[in-house]
This record gives sequence, C-alpha cells and structure tokens, in this order.
Amino acid sequence: MLRRTMLQAAGTLLFAALAVTAQAQALKSMKLTLNFLAGGPQAGFMYAKSLGLYEKAGIDLTIEEGRGSGTTAQLVATGQTDVGFADAPAAMQLRAKNAPVKIITPILQTNGFAIISLEETGIRKPADLVDKRVAVQAGTAQTTLLDAILLANNIDPKKFNAINIDPSAFVGALLEKKVDAILGGADFQSVQIRDRGFKVYDIFYRDVGVPTVGLSVIARDEKIAADPELYKKFVAASLDGWDAARKNPTAAAEAVIKQFPTATKEQIQKQLEVDLKLLCAPGATALGRVPDKNWQTTFDLMTQYLQLPKDKPIGDYYTASLLPANPPKCP
Repeated sequence: MLRRTMLQAAGTLLFAALAVTAQAQALKSMKLTLNFLAGGPQAGFMYAKSLGLYEKAGIDLTIEEGRGSGTTAQLVATGQTDVGFADAPAAMQLRAKNAPVKIITPILQTNGFAIISLEETGIRKPADLVDKRVAVQAGTAQTTLLDAILLANNIDPKKFNAINIDPSAFVGALLEKKVDAILGGADFQSVQIRDRGFKVYDIFYRDVGVPTVGLSVIARDEKIAADPELYKKFVAASLDGWDAARKNPTAAAEAVIKQFPTATKEQIQKQLEVDLKLLCAPGATALGRVPDKNWQTTFDLMTQYLQLPKDKPIGDYYTASLLPANPPKCP
C-alpha cells in the first residue's frame, strides 16, 4: 500500500514537472533592450513582467538595460534584440538612413524635454529666457529643437545666451547660479534637483510648440513580418503594464527595484510621477495611439531641424497595425 502511494505521488510530481516544462517550451523568448538604465521611464515593462502579463501572452521576456536611444535603435536594426525602447526621433533618424527599424507603439506620447530653472528665478515661459544664461549640450535633440521653441515663441536667437557645458555639470551649474536654466529631462535633472531640496519650474517642450513623440517601442521590419501575432501580444501586454503602473505607481516602482536594484524606490516614483503625465498627448484617446497631428508635427520639426529627409511620409516610420483593438483608454 505504501509503495503504491509513493508511486502515485512520484507520478503526480512527474506529471507536474512535465506540465511546467511543456508550458515553458510553449513560451516564445523575446529580449527587450531599454533606452537607458531602468527607472521610472521604463517601469511599465517591469511591472507587466512582475504581473505575469508577458507570460500570460505566451512570452518569456528578458529585459536588459540600454546605453542610449541611438544605441538601442542600432541593436534593433541589426537584429541583436527583438524589441527596443527608444526615443522616437532617434529611431526615425536611423530609419531615414534605410535601417529596417519601425516604431510599433509609442509609450510616452510626448517627450519629457524641459527648460528647467529654479523657481526663485521667475522663469515661467520661453520669453523669460531673453538675456538669460541657458546650459545646453551640443548635438542633443533638446538643443537642436531649441530653435523651434525660439521661432514658435517669437524670440530673437541673438538674445538667447546658450552656454555649452557637459551634461554631468548641468545640475551643479544651475544650483551654483552659473546659469539661469538648463535644457534637460523633467524626469531626470528636475528630480535630482528636487531631491536636493530646491524648488524647480519646468517649461515642457510639448507645451511651447515642440510636442514630438517620446519614448517608443521599436522593432525590426523582418522580425515583425515573421511573427506579427507575437508582436501584437507584446504590445498589448506592455500597454496593459503601463496602464497598471499609472494605477499603482508604488507597486510599479517596486517591480523596477526587484528586477534592477540600482536606484531607490523613492527616486523611481518621482521619475514615474513625471512620466505618467506623458503617456497621453492632449487629444489622445488611448495608450499607444498618438494623435495624427502629433505625428505630423514631429515629422515637420525633424525635417526642419534634425535633417530628416522629406522623401518618405511620416507613415513610413511607424505602424498602428500591432495595437490591440481596445487599448487602455486615456483619461
């Protein structure tokens, strides 16, 4: 009797093990490369993974940190990663050079670029920057698109005092009053400054004429064509993860720390507080669905200021075909 019971138990364990193995084999492996180190701007992916949303969609997802949007876009274009998270303009510039990389869903529908100043300076609008000292980093999108802000706000470029300095010195230069403002990220430098006890005022690019599409999921053309259903499932799970993150940002921050214990939960929550405001552009109806006018504005700004060629229409740079029929709604 005991022997029979032991054999039955062993059979049950073997069946369970085989079931787990079969389930694991049924999952399709994918690798997501982030734009940078894991934090608030990427939290929705880690939260989706911790909730089991990718596994439920049949995906065994590996998430790796990145070294900048341009590098991530290159990894996607060369097939070294299955999906990437990168700034939309960086991906578009690469595609313009015939790299087979396409935006399959924007996550941050507008960029988080900002003109950042200490609240005490009274800088509240672009016109307040006339004759002020502004720290910039040559070659970045923030700096290049500054011309668009000046033009949109009728500011004479000759009255704008741009000072080129290393971005690592931005925060120190502002706090030491060596400059009056810096061009940076509202979810990065602004958070750092507030953490030091200073009050900050952010003039978002999107609010002063430069609402370019922000961080987006990108993939290689041939990988999409080879398994469009897989990419549809990835997009749906990711959007659901970001929807869950905006409903429970504390849990989303904890998911980041669990997978990438390199920052504090408090820092990530502060970053995420900014990023969640960028999930939906004004007029957007759902996550992942950027209004057509924002795409066109992004294209127009990039062709004018970032040397994007005009030989391809904006529709060549992204696809909405992989979005779910009913993505999470914008508020």
